[in-house]
Amino acid sequence: MLSAFIVSAQTKITGKVTSSDDQQPVIGASVTLKGTSTGAVTGTDGTFTLMANTGDVLTITYLGYVTREINIGSQTNYNIVLNPSANDLNEVVVTGYSSQRKKDITGSVSVVNVKDLKAVPAGSPEQMLQGRAAGLNIITSGNPGSGSNVRIRGITSFGNTDPLVMVDGVQGSLTNLNSNDIESIQVLKDAGAAAVYGVRGSNGVIVVTTKKGSGKPTITYDAYYGTQLPLKEGFPLLKPQEMADLTWLSYRNSGQVNAVTGNPEHPQYGSGIDPVLPDYILPSGAKEGDPSVNPALYNIDFTKPSYQIVKANKEGTDWFHEIFNPAPIQSHSVTASGGSDQSSYLFSGAYFNQQGTLLNTYLKRYSARINTQFNVKDKIRIGENLFVFNRDNPQIGNQGEGNEISNAYRTQPIVPVYDINGNFGGGAGARLGQGTNPVAARTRVKDNKGNQWDVQGNVFLETDLFKKVVARTSFGGVLNLGYNYGFGFRTYENAENIGQNNYTENSSYNRNYTWTNSLTYSDTFAEKHVLKVFAATEAVDYYGRGVGGQRFNLFSNDPNFRNLSNGSPTGQTNYSYAYQNSLFSLIGRLDYQFNDKYLFSATIRRDGSSVFGPESRYGIFPSVTAGWRISNEPFMKGISWINDMKIRGGYGILGAQANVNPTNAFTLFGGSPGGSYYDINGVNNSSIIGFNAASIGNPATSWEENKIGNLGFDATLFNNKFDISVELYKKSIKGLLFALPLPATVGGASRPTVNVGNVENKGIDLTTNYRGKVNSDFSYDLGVILTTYNSNITNIPGDYFDAGGTRIGNFARNQIGNPIGAFYGYEVAGIFQNAAEVTASPTQDAAAPGRFKYRDVDGSGTITDKDRTFFGNPNPDFTYGLNLGASYKSFDFSTFLYGSQGNDVINYVRWWTDFFPSFQGAKSKDALYNSWSTTNTSGTTPIAENNSNFSNNGVPNSYYKEDGSYLRLKSLILGYTLKPALLNRYGINRLRIYAQGANLFTITKYTGLDPELSGNNTSFGIDYGNYPNSQPNYNFGIQATF
Repeated sequence: MLSAFIVSAQTKITGKVTSSDDQQPVIGASVTLKGTSTGAVTGTDGTFTLMANTGDVLTITYLGYVTREINIGSQTNYNIVLNPSANDLNEVVVTGYSSQRKKDITGSVSVVNVKDLKAVPAGSPEQMLQGRAAGLNIITSGNPGSGSNVRIRGITSFGNTDPLVMVDGVQGSLTNLNSNDIESIQVLKDAGAAAVYGVRGSNGVIVVTTKKGSGKPTITYDAYYGTQLPLKEGFPLLKPQEMADLTWLSYRNSGQVNAVTGNPEHPQYGSGIDPVLPDYILPSGAKEGDPSVNPALYNIDFTKPSYQIVKANKEGTDWFHEIFNPAPIQSHSVTASGGSDQSSYLFSGAYFNQQGTLLNTYLKRYSARINTQFNVKDKIRIGENLFVFNRDNPQIGNQGEGNEISNAYRTQPIVPVYDINGNFGGGAGARLGQGTNPVAARTRVKDNKGNQWDVQGNVFLETDLFKKVVARTSFGGVLNLGYNYGFGFRTYENAENIGQNNYTENSSYNRNYTWTNSLTYSDTFAEKHVLKVFAATEAVDYYGRGVGGQRFNLFSNDPNFRNLSNGSPTGQTNYSYAYQNSLFSLIGRLDYQFNDKYLFSATIRRDGSSVFGPESRYGIFPSVTAGWRISNEPFMKGISWINDMKIRGGYGILGAQANVNPTNAFTLFGGSPGGSYYDINGVNNSSIIGFNAASIGNPATSWEENKIGNLGFDATLFNNKFDISVELYKKSIKGLLFALPLPATVGGASRPTVNVGNVENKGIDLTTNYRGKVNSDFSYDLGVILTTYNSNITNIPGDYFDAGGTRIGNFARNQIGNPIGAFYGYEVAGIFQNAAEVTASPTQDAAAPGRFKYRDVDGSGTITDKDRTFFGNPNPDFTYGLNLGASYKSFDFSTFLYGSQGNDVINYVRWWTDFFPSFQGAKSKDALYNSWSTTNTSGTTPIAENNSNFSNNGVPNSYYKEDGSYLRLKSLILGYTLKPALLNRYGINRLRIYAQGANLFTITKYTGLDPELSGNNTSFGIDYGNYPNSQPNYNFGIQATF
C-alpha cells in the first residue's frame, strides 16, 4: 500500500535544455534527481522526461556549461537554459586513473577547452593544442603529417622529452586522432598530477577522453574545405644579371682577374669588362647559333655519352614558387551516437586530405571509431573504445640543407626548370654551384609511399564490488603496421649526378599493451570528510620488429619492376631489428578533503623496468600535494566579488628511462668478416667468422630522477566572470641518461647509456579568462595563456658537448651553467673598416677590411678558439596565446593569436646566400647591394669576395643569429547558426556554417621563411630552409546535426 502511494505521488516531468550562447538545444545533457541515480539524457531536440516528486531537485550538467539545480514544485514542464563556462568549478575532469572536480585539483593540471581546438585547421590535435594550455610548448611544421616538438615545461632530457599521451586509458598518440572524437583534454604538468603514471609520466602527461553516446540517436556531420597558399615572398635572391654582376664584383675584390685585360673570367659570363649572360648553359656558356647548341647533339640516354642543352633563363627562375603552389585541404567527419541509462554507443568515420604546398607532399588519412558501454543490471559496466586509422604520408626526408626547400635557395636562377626538349634542366654548367633542380627532385618522389595502419583501443569491466568500492580491469594497446618504399632515379642534369638508380623498401610491426587492475574506495562521512583511496597494478609491454633493404642499378625505372629482387647485388644493403621491454607497477593514491576547505593528495608508484640491470631495476616515486580553499573560510564570506579562491602546492619525484636501449645492461657480441680467422692448426680450410663487441653494456644504469615542486594560486572572481591561475614551478633532473664517448681502444662498439648529467628548469604558468555578457543577445570571452621556462645545465661530463652541426661547425653547445641548445661561436664585433683598424685590433687569422672583426673574449690579444662564447639562446623568454570569442544572436566570432618572445634563431640559409664562395649558388640581394665596400662602409654584409676563410664564412659566429620572436594570427572564424524553424522541416536539428582564415599574418623581425623552427633536444632553432608553418589558409565549413 505504501509503495503504491509513493508511486502514485510521482509526477511526469518534462523539459527542454538550451544553450544561452545560441539558443540551440543541448544534446546529451545529463538530468538527474539530486542524491539519486534516477536521471535522463536530453535528446537531439534538447528534451527530457523523467518521474519525480515535488521537492526533488533537478541537477543539469553538460561539459563546458555551468551546472544548474532546479527545485521541482507544482510545475511539470521546464525550459532550462545553460550558460557556457570556461571554468565550471564543479566540472569533473579526468586527471589520471580517476577523476576529480576541477575545484578540488591540487596538482598542476591544465584543462583544455576542446571547443577551441578546431579553430586551427590541422591534421593533428597536437598542432591544434599550440598555445591552448599553459606550460605546454609545441613547435609545429608546415609539412603535412609531420610530428611536432611537444614539451611540457621545457626540455628535461638530452633524449626523448615527449609527454605521455593517454587516450581512454591507453598509451597512444595525438598525431592521428580525429579531433571531432575528443571530449576532453587535460595536461598533467607536475609530480602531484603525473606521479600516478610513474616513469612514463616523467615528461608530463596529456590525458585524452573521447566522446560517448547518450540520448536519442543523433547523426552529426562536420566538414570543411579550403586552400593553403604559399608565402608571397620566398628567398630574396638575385636575378641572373645581378648574379653575374656579383660574380664580377667578387672576383675583382679578390684580385682574380686576367693579368692582361684586368677583367674577371668566367665560363658562362665571358671575360669582358661587364659580365654577359649566355643564351645557353653548357660546360661553357654559348650564344644562339653556336654549333654546340645544335639540337641534333642532344642526348640524355645513359647508354651513350650525355649531352644536355639547357637554354638560360635570363629572367630568372623563381625556384621557391616553382615548388610551392596553392594546395587544397579538406576534412569530413560523420558521427552516429545515442544511448540510454543501460547502454551507449558512438560510431564515427573521418577522412582528412591535406595536399602540401610543397610539390608532392600530402597527408591522406581514413579513420573510424567505435565506443560502446553497457550496464549489466545495476552494478556491472562493460565497454570498449576502438580506433582504427590508415594514413598515406610520404615525408620529404629531412629538414637540412640537402632537401628541396634548401635547393630553392642553392640553385642559380639562370637555370630553367626544363631543357630544350622538355626534360629537367640543371646547373651542370661550370661554376654555377652544386644545387640540384628542386622541381625534378620533388617530381621524382611522387610515387614514393609512407603507409601506416594503426589499431588502438581497450576493453574494460567495472563493478560495484561493495557499496563504496569499485573494481575495474582494463586491457588495451596499440598495434602499428608500417610500410614504406622509395625509388631514387639516376640523374643527368646536375653538376653532381646520381650515377645509378636505387630502390628502398621497409616494413615494421610494433605493438604495446597495458593491463590495469584497480580498486577505488570512495566515502563521505560526518558530512565534512571526503575520502578516496585508489590502488592498482599495471603491466605494460612493448614489442616491435622491422626489416628493410636497398638495391641499386635496377634495369628499369618502371614502377612495376621495383622490388628488392631486381637490381645489382653490388652494394646492396639489408637490415632487421627487434626489441622488447616491459614495465610492472604498483600504484597507490589517496585524496582527502575536509569541509570543502582543506585538500590533500598523496601518490606512490613502484615501477620495475626490464631495460635496467638487476641492481637498479626498481624505483619508487612518491608525491604529495595540498590545497587550501581560502574562499570558504569564515573571514572571507563578506567578500562578495570572490567566488572561489585556492592556494595549493606539491612536491614529488618521478623517474625516467628515456634513451635506454632494452639491452643496455648487457655487453653484446656479433660476428663480422672483419673478425674472421683461419683455423691454421685445425682441420678447416676456410675462414671462421670471429666475434667482437657490438655494444658495451652498463648494468649500473638507473632511472633519471626528476624532483618537481609546484606552487599554485587559483581564483574565480566577479560573479564567476573572471578566472585566474598562476603557478610557479621548479624541476630538477638528476642523473640524465646519456651515451658517453668511448675510447678508440673499444673499437666500433656502440656506447652504453649512463647517468651523467643534471638539468634544472623553472618558470611560471599563467592562465586567465574573462566572460562577459552585454545583453541577452551579445556575449564574449577573452582568454590569455602565458608560459615561461628557464633551463640550466648543472652537471655534464667533460663540462660540455657540441651539437647543431653544419658545414662550418657546430652552432650549439650544451655546457654547465647555460641553457640546453645555447648558440656558441665567435661574437662579431663589427666589420673591419680599413687596414689601420686591422693593425690596431687583436691578431686574427685572415683579417682584412670588409671582413668580420671578432671580439677578443679572453683579452689575450689574439683571436683563438678560446674566444668563442655563448651569443644566443633558442629557448624563448615566454610563449603566449590570446583567444577572443563573441556571439551575437545567431552569429559567432573567434580569433586566436599565438606568440613566442625572446628566442634567438640561427639563419643558416645566409651562409649559402650571403657569401659568394659558399658553393657559388644563388645569392641574396644583400650580397650585392648591402655588402661592405670602401664606398659603402655601413654595409651589414661582409665584402663580396671569392675567398673562404676564418674571417668571413669559415666558422660559426653571431652574424647568423637573429631575433626569432613572433606573433601569429593562427585563426579567425565567423560563423552563423541557422534558426531551428528553418531546419526542422528538413529533419535537421542544428546547422552552422562558417568561414575561417588561418595564419593570416605573422609579425616578426626574422628575415627567413618562418621563425618557428623545430629540432632535437640538444640542437634546435637552426634554419636550414625548413618547411614554413606560416602559410595562410582559407576554409569554409559546415556543422550539421540530424
